[in-house]
Amino acid sequence: MKKISLLAGLLVFATYQSQIKFENGYVINNSGEKQEVLIKNSEWKNNPKEIEYRLSNTSEVKKENTNNIKEFGVGTYRFVREKVKIDRSSLKLTDISEKKEPEFHEETLLLRYLIDGKADLLSYEQDDIRRFFYRVDNSEIKQLVYKNYNIGNGNIAYNEEYKDQISADLKCGITGNEIDNAKYSKKDFVNIFSKFNECSAGSAGSDIKNTDYTAQTTKRDIFNVTIRPGVNSSSLSIGNDNLRVRNTDFDSELNFRIGVEFEYIFPFNKNKWSAFVEPTYQSYKSSKEVSFDGGFSSILTATRSVEYSSIEVPIGIRHYFFLNDQSKFFVDFAYVIDFSSKKSHIDLEYDNHLNISSGNNIALGVGYKYNDRFSAEFRYLSPRSFLDDYVYWQSEYKTISLVLGYTLF
Repeated sequence: MKKISLLAGLLVFATYQSQIKFENGYVINNSGEKQEVLIKNSEWKNNPKEIEYRLSNTSEVKKENTNNIKEFGVGTYRFVREKVKIDRSSLKLTDISEKKEPEFHEETLLLRYLIDGKADLLSYEQDDIRRFFYRVDNSEIKQLVYKNYNIGNGNIAYNEEYKDQISADLKCGITGNEIDNAKYSKKDFVNIFSKFNECSAGSAGSDIKNTDYTAQTTKRDIFNVTIRPGVNSSSLSIGNDNLRVRNTDFDSELNFRIGVEFEYIFPFNKNKWSAFVEPTYQSYKSSKEVSFDGGFSSILTATRSVEYSSIEVPIGIRHYFFLNDQSKFFVDFAYVIDFSSKKSHIDLEYDNHLNISSGNNIALGVGYKYNDRFSAEFRYLSPRSFLDDYVYWQSEYKTISLVLGYTLF
């Protein structure tokens, strides 16, 4: 519990110390008034319901519900509030509609601009709902229609009306084959709308723009490989309900560990979330001299020993707290799958021998990373069982780790 409390305290400290980075942006209120402000750019996955901003670097942070905002922009993000007709038909198999046609409802939504030009492409995303909208020459905004529907007997059909909409309204530079192969995805729609706008500008000989808000101004680091050596402080206790004289608490030992971490940075929320897997070699070796009652008023001594090595595979998630452009704290949580070597065993007196078959556990960590290259982490692993193959034996293997890291790329 003390170790968990320490981790919790470090997490609170990291949260407190992490600075919120605000970027130059603008807000247009419902009266049409535009104000230059500094906006917290969260690289939203879902269309936001509120934003945080400040009037200057030294002013207080304000929160504003997006119902009170007609438009705002920051970085590569631009959102506008519009009244549109949207079909919210579910894609879940248990809730799929039996109707082919979209079931539209008029709503006022905050839409994200993906492409701005002669033809605009916008999107709306909330949880499992993802819809794309478009308009040409500032006409009414319409949803690009795609819908799954149930045709009975467990069969699903697909309404791909969006292909007809593109064919009818975007007639410059788009081939029929491109339309037929277009998926209902941001990538395919961005390509199609960009080609249409560029073709329209060329044929008209004008300065028709094509602003791609999805384009990255800088290359985003999405995948890291890190060498992670470190030191484990581990201890083991074993017990037997029927033979309590064999209960043994082995000492805490320091052992070297080495791992290779593969980390994927999620493309939202300013690179603050990631998933990782870290195959790691670790070992533990200890011995203990014990005295016990040998019967007939005799006291016997024996040396009990343990040798254990394994490949641990933590699979987890990580959250970063940015201090500045070079420094960041992080916390992570992982489920650890352990593959113990066949040579792992515990030796007792009189040639008694126990084979180790380790169980899985969880890991909690807090750390610091500098310049996206060097890192250090303190990690706590919950107790792990060694002797589940034996009915009357219990065991508890505990580990805390100090792990250093060097990111190769």
